[in-house]
Amino acid sequence: MTEARTYTALGLMSGTSMDGIDIALLRTDGERVESHGPSATYPYEPDFRNRLRAILGRTTDKDGAIEAVALDLSSKHVAVVREFMTTHGLRPEDVDLIGFHGHTITHMPERKLTWQIGYGEMLAEMLGIETVAGFRTQDVVAGGQGAPLAPVYHRALARDLPKPLAVLNLGGVGNVTWIGPDGTELVAFDTGPGNALIDDWVLRLTGQPQDTNGALARRGAVDAEILSIMLAHPYFERPGPKSLDREAFASVPTAQLTLEDGAATLTAFTAEAVARSRRHLPASPRRWLVCGGGRHNPVLMDALRQALDVPVDPVEAVGWQGDALEAQAFAFLAVRCKLGLPISYPGTTGCPRPLTGGRFHPPQGRS
Repeated sequence: MTEARTYTALGLMSGTSMDGIDIALLRTDGERVESHGPSATYPYEPDFRNRLRAILGRTTDKDGAIEAVALDLSSKHVAVVREFMTTHGLRPEDVDLIGFHGHTITHMPERKLTWQIGYGEMLAEMLGIETVAGFRTQDVVAGGQGAPLAPVYHRALARDLPKPLAVLNLGGVGNVTWIGPDGTELVAFDTGPGNALIDDWVLRLTGQPQDTNGALARRGAVDAEILSIMLAHPYFERPGPKSLDREAFASVPTAQLTLEDGAATLTAFTAEAVARSRRHLPASPRRWLVCGGGRHNPVLMDALRQALDVPVDPVEAVGWQGDALEAQAFAFLAVRCKLGLPISYPGTTGCPRPLTGGRFHPPQGRS
């Protein structure tokens, strides 16, 4: 039997929190992770972050603003890859594939629409490395949610961990991966808001991008009435698979609250949304592992422990690299797409059958 080929892939992620570009190197055969290489995060400048925020939710580009941001986003990704490869002594021939997610500005799967801006062909031509983009499109066209896509990578990482296990990603939006007792069954969906509501609240009132260490929420008091109103949203009653646009809860009724009480209430909302997700899981997880920026917020982590009443730990507790996880996932997904392996499943996105995906951009002069 021929041994499976191992690929060296770079994964790139610009997430809903809009904090910057994550990059990570991975060696994998598309089923197992052979080794993790270096990783890094390159923050966006405030001006670019504001331009990116201004195009969220758009479905057309009548004024050319989206194309301008997409070109800049792609150029920033090229610069990041070049700097990263120089730092770590990598040449283009050392990397088989780049997994380029782009940045989601609009996600409306019920309209068979998901829009990740960015030009994979630019990366391929300027870097000389085959680039895979468009990971979500095929799933959405087939009737799936197009998200989340990381579950198949979570499963690969969790091969030797006790199950059932939940992996919770708290970026701008929260999403959960449930891995069944036999290690093969996957269920996944967006739980509700992650950090987006808290970040947007703090930005609007202070100009700061986040509630660092949950300091504001710690000083505030949860408004139980407003929390109850927010938790009555019909999204929480819907079974998975299901997914959210970052702006889905943008109209939460917190305007009359103080800065601190608003932060406390929105933090509680995020935790309770996760707790409510349990009713849609096949069996209660023995443990929750948390990745994404939300794991750095001790107030949010304490709220999750109280709401879930089982061990809740950052993914570093089992040796995973939390800040690199999403970028690693898109390196892993790029290899699976190259091999024609599924990246989404009926239990993770609601697609009709296991589906692969991706658009392939070979560098100029190569096929």
